[in-house]
Amino acid sequence: MASRVRKLHDFGQAPWLDFVDRRFLKEGGLQRLVEEDGVTGVTSNPSIFEKAIAHGDAYDAQLLALLQSRPGTSITQAYEALAVQDIQDAADTLQPVYDRLNGRDGYVSLEVSPYLAESTEETVAEAQRLWRQIDRPNLMIKVPGIQAGVPAIRQLIEDGININVTLLFGQQSYAAVAMAFVEGLEARLAQGQPIDRIASVASFFVSRIDAAIDRKIAERLKSADAEAEALRGLRGQVAIANAKLAYQWYLGFVASERWQALVERGAMPQRLLWASTGTKDPSYPDTLYVDNLIGPETVNTLPPKTMDAFRDHGTLAPSLTAEVESARRILREVDRLGLDLPAVADELVRDGVKQFADAADALLGAVAAKRSAIVGDGLNSMHEALPRELDEAVEARLERM
Repeated sequence: MASRVRKLHDFGQAPWLDFVDRRFLKEGGLQRLVEEDGVTGVTSNPSIFEKAIAHGDAYDAQLLALLQSRPGTSITQAYEALAVQDIQDAADTLQPVYDRLNGRDGYVSLEVSPYLAESTEETVAEAQRLWRQIDRPNLMIKVPGIQAGVPAIRQLIEDGININVTLLFGQQSYAAVAMAFVEGLEARLAQGQPIDRIASVASFFVSRIDAAIDRKIAERLKSADAEAEALRGLRGQVAIANAKLAYQWYLGFVASERWQALVERGAMPQRLLWASTGTKDPSYPDTLYVDNLIGPETVNTLPPKTMDAFRDHGTLAPSLTAEVESARRILREVDRLGLDLPAVADELVRDGVKQFADAADALLGAVAAKRSAIVGDGLNSMHEALPRELDEAVEARLERM
């Protein structure tokens, strides 16, 4: 019997794994998920790499060999070498999926440095460099869907680079990056370049919205709010409603003449991807953000625990297009009650950029600790040999940890 995770494909949804780890890859863990659960993609981020590198010795041999061959290697360069190897290995595991689906899936994502998020030019340059270095057709570069990221996304799509747009919370931001994707394809066509192998996903972060709205509700309930019953009725409802209406915008756009003109030239849709799908409130079902967001031409990127839970007891149904009017009613209630979803989304974006940078701090700290342990000369003496122009920002961050 096919697993529930595999059966998501019956509804047009691709299950991706939100996890990467050297030992997991070497022991065939990803390959098993591809074969048994129909997993067709992988996402990574600094937090995932920090956990992988800091705990255990799976990366020690490569790091030692790197330090022996290139003694002046910086912390950033060392991390990148470790990460690139994992991303290439994951991409190679997914290559048969990519080939079988003619480039419509089979991707692995790696994000540009979160320290560059506020600079369009540096984000573009970093993405272009990583694209060349990893050199896999089924790579996606992750770029935050913030103000500086929108023109970067447009340029990178024009360059023919696959993009995973991250940190989307609000529908206005989603529409902006969707249009950047389209404009990039149109610009590429204008240059006489093909667009049939340019892939992109727009990653809507789900559970963080409910966590933020629920906190606002909890504060209101402390003061015996007159709308207490209505407020309680919105707990755990807003993120799913928001995602469903984003999907309605997507359905409207892909039916438009502008998009259909690109389809005729071979364009693939920028799929909505549901990210942050592990529940943060233990009182909610652990498959809440999978069960309720199943629909065609979408991706759900699942942390291992969430994937295990869905495999065990998830509910398979075409839920993404169900109860759309109820979703609209929920968002009207959010507005009526003054919970200000747009402001929440803006705050989550700012916090998300900070969280990514904090995770990168922890990641580089973990690499520094590993390097120090291997060379045995301590962090300060380690830095004495590093090119100052490469590591001044890293050092400043590590000093604050």
